[in-house]
Amino acid sequence: MGQGVSAALPAAETIIDAAPVDYLILVIYFGFVLGIGLLARRSVSDSVDFFLSGRSLPAWVTGLAFISANLGAVEIMGMSANGAEFGIPTVHYFWVGAVPAMLFLGVVMMPFYYGSKVRSVPEFMLRRFGTGAHLVNAISFAVAQLLIAGVNLFLLGSIVRALLGWPLWLALIVAAAIVLSYITVGGLSAAIYNEVLQFFVIVASLLPLVLIGLHRVGGYGGLQDRITEMAAGAPAEAGIPPAEQQLESWPGQALSGFDSPFWSVVGIVFGLGFVLSFGYWTTNFVEVQRAMASESISAARKTPIIGAFPKMFIPFVTIFPGMIAAVLVPEIVDLKNGGSPPGGASGDGVAYNDSLLYLMRDVLPNGLLGLAITGLLAAFMAGMAANVSAFNTVFSYDLWERYVRRDRSDDYYLRIGRLATVGATVIAIFTASLASAFGNVMDYIQTLFGFFNAPLFATFILGMFWKRMTATAGWTGLVAGTGSAILVAFLSEDSFGSASLGLIPLGGQGAAFVAAATAFVVDIVVSVAVTMVTEPKPASELKGLVYSETPREDLVDPDEAGYPWWRRTLPLAGIALVMTIALNIAF
Repeated sequence: MGQGVSAALPAAETIIDAAPVDYLILVIYFGFVLGIGLLARRSVSDSVDFFLSGRSLPAWVTGLAFISANLGAVEIMGMSANGAEFGIPTVHYFWVGAVPAMLFLGVVMMPFYYGSKVRSVPEFMLRRFGTGAHLVNAISFAVAQLLIAGVNLFLLGSIVRALLGWPLWLALIVAAAIVLSYITVGGLSAAIYNEVLQFFVIVASLLPLVLIGLHRVGGYGGLQDRITEMAAGAPAEAGIPPAEQQLESWPGQALSGFDSPFWSVVGIVFGLGFVLSFGYWTTNFVEVQRAMASESISAARKTPIIGAFPKMFIPFVTIFPGMIAAVLVPEIVDLKNGGSPPGGASGDGVAYNDSLLYLMRDVLPNGLLGLAITGLLAAFMAGMAANVSAFNTVFSYDLWERYVRRDRSDDYYLRIGRLATVGATVIAIFTASLASAFGNVMDYIQTLFGFFNAPLFATFILGMFWKRMTATAGWTGLVAGTGSAILVAFLSEDSFGSASLGLIPLGGQGAAFVAAATAFVVDIVVSVAVTMVTEPKPASELKGLVYSETPREDLVDPDEAGYPWWRRTLPLAGIALVMTIALNIAF
């Protein structure tokens, strides 16, 4: 299983020596975080305020929070690791695996979420499919959030241990306590406003790293030359992808794991770009919750679209540092050439996950170093806060109120929500040990998304556009899809370490793409088969839940037609789509 989080570890040798000015920046940042939580507490008077910010936030705030909630330490460290290992093809996680799905969420799906006044994605499933699908979705979502929050905790603990020399268990507890404090006090508003702050802190901390790193290697042209030289001179046993595969996004065999360019494109477009991407962005309540906190249906639709603009440029501050580290940092150069350098954040040897930390060590002066450390902590807190705030909503409304204690006062469910926040944070400390079993956190995250998001997307999209689909088909499709993804993962190489059977000769993120695609197809097939032999709901009960049964006026804000073009949903979505296509062509 790797290192358990409860083991008392001796102080590690620090990768980076922080100066007093670096600690001062950290202290100032944490003061702002806790202050925002205390200010947000004043606006929390009932459960809607706590869980959905009273549906009162402007689109620009929820749009930035939408992205910041996704820009956690897992994404920053994982994408920089992928950048070091694979290069430019990692952009597919953004330009293929994020932006198109975000635009679809804003244009097509947010009107259903917001207009139905549901408080969570599982509650939408309850109205469309009934108790069976609702219970399966609520439980699987809650479990997923605890597992992903544990990933954030484990990664942060490793970072803090490497930077400050703290024992891992102490780093986990202190970090968890800070996140717990501002969410418990201020609820979703505190999480969202802190996420807006964290977005700017993260970008400000990573941008100097990119600019200074590029200057050291002679600009982007120099980086390309260095990658080409390394690929040409590397020993064959190192397995370094050819330079053209590292410097061009398509067909992306290094990332997908497929030898065939054709199947690599199919895997990226269908497995990542459609199933995993749409499954994550359109059904993951961590993201949808931010849009549902908006002040109007127009603001809710624009939330993911506004978020798409910064999202398409995030690769330049996450992937590029990894690529720079792969040619500039001696330990990462050694690793990429097939070596096994000692050290690393875990203390068990340098890994690609350490690329960002070593680059910080080599290029940042004190002061900027403190800002970079703060950015990593902010990224962790944004990710974990998003997981925990979504968990407490689903646990309180969809599990506790529905199946344990009904018809209690609003204050009662508000207390349950705060207790669920505490419980989720404590459990995450222990689920962090599961993440330690995986050598690459992105492999773990993509595997989890294949289990939980891919089958949910299949059920959701089929039920939204096919009114004949029945309640029984809803829950049986979810169970079958999830089960098939787990089976494929166990049959693949290295997906679960020593527990994997290795019967499918594909591992890493390529195996996650295949597992997700399998879950989607199995879910669709089972849902259609079961629907054919079960009774559907009357059409009169599907208004607001199925596209064909919902009047168009219920899906748009009547006031939006009078807004200038830059405040309207469709023009913004069109501009974002054109820009994303242009970036794909450019790289």
